[in-house]
Amino acid sequence: MDCTFLTERGKFNFRVGVIITDGRKILMARNPQEKRRFYYSVGGRVKLGESLTDAVKREVREETGIDCEVDRLACIHENFFTDDGGVPFHEVSCFFTLKPDERLRHIADGSRTDGGPAGEYLTWIDLDDCEGLTIYPEFFLTEDFERNTEFRHFITRDYAFEVK
Repeated sequence: MDCTFLTERGKFNFRVGVIITDGRKILMARNPQEKRRFYYSVGGRVKLGESLTDAVKREVREETGIDCEVDRLACIHENFFTDDGGVPFHEVSCFFTLKPDERLRHIADGSRTDGGPAGEYLTWIDLDDCEGLTIYPEFFLTEDFERNTEFRHFITRDYAFEVK
């Protein structure tokens, strides 16, 4: 069971993501069936009772077919947004880097994911040439997680969520 639940004021998601880079390129996923055109990190929801590192390993295996080793927790992202149906979300994502693995760098553009929605695929995004693309989380465009190993905490607010 995924760690996500509906409340009277919106929905909460607890997820993991991975930062898979090759120089200034980052591996992202995309679902062409989504109404909005955007790219997002490899990852997904944590299952109830699952450790974060186990969730990362499972998500990478599901989406790339590769068993990986987790390196470190790079950042936490608190994201407050409204989905296409108008439901307010509070999402907490823990993003990890992986230990170097040449198999990850050789994933071909357009590779289909196994664990995501039907039609979801992986692609390498050149961060120096991605004008016009929508990438989530947006801090992937500016942060260099290979060089800067300091833990980071990001908060994105697309709406004002009043705490009562």
